[in-house]
Formats: sequence, structure tokens, C-alpha cells
Amino acid sequence: MRYGLRMKRLLLFILVSFLCACVSEADDAHSILAENIAALPMPVSNNAVTTVTKEDRQYVVSFAGIGRGRGQSDTLSLTLLFDSESGRWRESAALPGDVGRLAATAASVGGLAYVFGGYAVSADGTEVSTPWVHAFDPETEVFSLLEPMPVPVDDAVSVTYLDRYIYLISGWHDLGNVNLVQRYDTQTDTWVQATPLPGRALFGHAGGIVGNQMVYCDGVLVQPHADRSREFAASEECFLGHIDAQDSRRIDWRRLDAHPGLPRYRMASAGIPALDAVLFIGGSENPYNYNGIGYDGEPSEPASDALLFDLSTLTWTVLGLATVPTMDHRALVPLGDRWLTVGGMLAGQEVADQVTGYTVE
Repeated sequence: MRYGLRMKRLLLFILVSFLCACVSEADDAHSILAENIAALPMPVSNNAVTTVTKEDRQYVVSFAGIGRGRGQSDTLSLTLLFDSESGRWRESAALPGDVGRLAATAASVGGLAYVFGGYAVSADGTEVSTPWVHAFDPETEVFSLLEPMPVPVDDAVSVTYLDRYIYLISGWHDLGNVNLVQRYDTQTDTWVQATPLPGRALFGHAGGIVGNQMVYCDGVLVQPHADRSREFAASEECFLGHIDAQDSRRIDWRRLDAHPGLPRYRMASAGIPALDAVLFIGGSENPYNYNGIGYDGEPSEPASDALLFDLSTLTWTVLGLATVPTMDHRALVPLGDRWLTVGGMLAGQEVADQVTGYTVE
């Protein structure tokens, strides 16, 4: 019996040592570098961002969001525009609608930036999801009104497929989350419903796409109770969706392992084709309202590391960040070989004007 126990302990030690070595190799496989890019002309957070490429020139566009005061009167309708030729940001045409918006989402196709929804906050605190869809040309700085969303959502994840389709994954609609995946066709200006989420409906989640594979993780779900009102709770669910090559409405959703650590809210994220991976940066472990104060009443603070999901091995790697951590992002966007966070919130719920470029090696 004792001999058998010793053998079991020896085998367990060997197994643990092997697993630790594998984890160390995975942790050493990638590193992430950060550098400051030209700052925004003003602090802004919870802004929709995307990059448009035209020939050799890149434009980074930021839509709406919230300003320094973090209150209802600080919601914004401004558009901020950066171009790689000048290397500077400037204010552009205001986002149509005559109302400040939060939690919109943006994506780019064919030389245009598309901005979807978001929500407006009235003076009495009522929040209303807006249905608007606009295309913005960064060269002419003109907006075009497009077919509205069938179900208006905010705090959704948007991804682009085949430089034609834009998918809006879940999000909040007026009074609750929706489990929808709404596909917009930029060529025909039409909407269809794609395969809905297999997990709980969410807002404030994050994700990205590489090829026909898209990933989304975390965010906030609505938690019902028998003896009291519903509350908002963090979700640790992650899913991988394979878009059908013959019918892009069909998505084969598969559950993934949760990433290391606690679930996060409003991370910056994007698919990184060169790595066949999806990168998630920052966010907060404590879900919060638009002012940065958690639904539990505690101030929320940004996470200080990044998460990399490898699509070929279906594994996670935690990457340390040697930079000031941020939260309250809508996306991670490319500029050359770097991936940018644009604005966001710093520690102490300070709205930031900083733009940080990340390079994964």
C-alpha cells in the first residue's frame, strides 16, 4: 500500500512538473510591448472605435462616448479622427442624431466606418437604445444614414466578415439583454438574424474574429432572484463561432474554457490574424455603470494585464502589461503593426485622453 502510494505521488509530481513546464513555455511564447501614440484632443471613454484603410493611408475614428465628468450631461456625439499621414487627432463632423451616446459599436468595410446604436441617457436617468446606423467616410467626413437595426442594441460586440458583413453579437436593448446575432450586409443595406447565442445574453462583453472564427467572452448577464429584484452579474462564459462558408447566417457555436482569472467587463479586443488569435486588453473585474462605479456600489478599477486566445490550440495565455491599465473600451483597433486602445478610464475612474499602441511578439 505504501509503495503504491509513493508511486502515485511520484507520478503526480512528474505530471505536475510537466504541466508547469508546458505553462511556462506557453507564457514565454508571446510578449506584449506598449507605446504611447498621439493623445486625443480631449478625454473620452466608452467610445466606439474602428480603423479605415484607404490605399496607404489609415484613419482611426472614434465615435461618441462620455467625457471627463462621467455624468449624463457629459455624454458625447463628437467624432474624433486620426490619420496616419498627419499623425494627429482632430475633431470631425458630429455624429448625427443630436444626442450624446454611450456604448455604440463600430466596424469598417470597404473604406467606410460604420457606427451602430449606443444608448442615450435622459435627464431623469432613463436609458434608451438608439436604432441608428451610419456610414462615415473619413476622406469627405460625411455621414450617410442606413437601414436601422431590427432590434436596437448597445454594448454589443461587432465583427467584420469577408469585408462585407458586420455581425452584432448580443447587447442590451432598452430593458434587458438580447441573445441575438444580427448580420448587416454592407452591399445591400439589409439585415438578417444569424444563429443566436448558445449561452446567456450579455452586454459589455468583448470579442474578435479571424477568418470565419469569432470569439466572445465575459460581459454581464441579468441574474433573476425569487425574493428580490434582478441584478447584474459578471459572466465567465466564452464561445467560439464558426461561420458557415455557404450560408453566413449559420454559426456553429462551441463552448470554450474560461480564461484565467476573474471575468471582465468592457475589455478592448480584436482578432489578430498574424497570430491566429484574439487579444483582450484591460477591462474591469467589477461591472459598472457608465460613471465607472460598480453595480455593487464599489468603484471599479482596470485590470493590469492582457489575455491572448490561440485559435489553433484553443488555449489562453496571460500577458503582463508594462503600461498604465485602462478599462471601459469598445474595441482594439489596428494602426500599422500596432493595436490601439483609444481613451477609456484609468484608475480612479479618470476618463483618459491617452492612446496606447500594443505589439504582440
